[in-house]
Amino acid sequence: MKQLPNLMTLFRITGSILLLYLEPLTPAFYIFYLLCGASDMLDGFIARRFRVISRFGAALDSVADTVFVLALAFVLLPMVILPLFIWLWLAGIAVIKLTSLITGFFKYRSLAFLHTYANKIAGITLFLFPLAYGIWREHAAASAGILCAIASIAALEELIINMTSSKLDPDIKSWF
Repeated sequence: MKQLPNLMTLFRITGSILLLYLEPLTPAFYIFYLLCGASDMLDGFIARRFRVISRFGAALDSVADTVFVLALAFVLLPMVILPLFIWLWLAGIAVIKLTSLITGFFKYRSLAFLHTYANKIAGITLFLFPLAYGIWREHAAASAGILCAIASIAALEELIINMTSSKLDPDIKSWF
């Protein structure tokens, strides 16, 4: 039972890589997509429930989240039709997130992935985007705008926390 959360996280990494080889927005794609999402929700819950939380597990979870997002970006972004301002907004969010990671790495000598409420809300919204896109493609720009707004707040909050905190607390809930 002690390793179950980490095994679930490793499944998410493997499943994310498998998504690169599946036809996007097909039933097989969505099955693995939903399994990866379920593993993301369950691994932390199980770790907390059975008191098998570890720094390694938390770091592995953040790596798995990053692999999942990058795999989805690689697969879905080329096929998503969005206005230029959304693409520029996404690039800006990526720059803020990268700046935050670099700041945290040099300041704390560690990868500074933070589990704030804003990051969790952004993660849920990001997870829902491919599902919504598969159903309501004509509203992709509106969905992407909502996602970008939430992700911007989360990225800025994370950067502010990494710039102002004296020590790394990956489980910080909010800057506010």
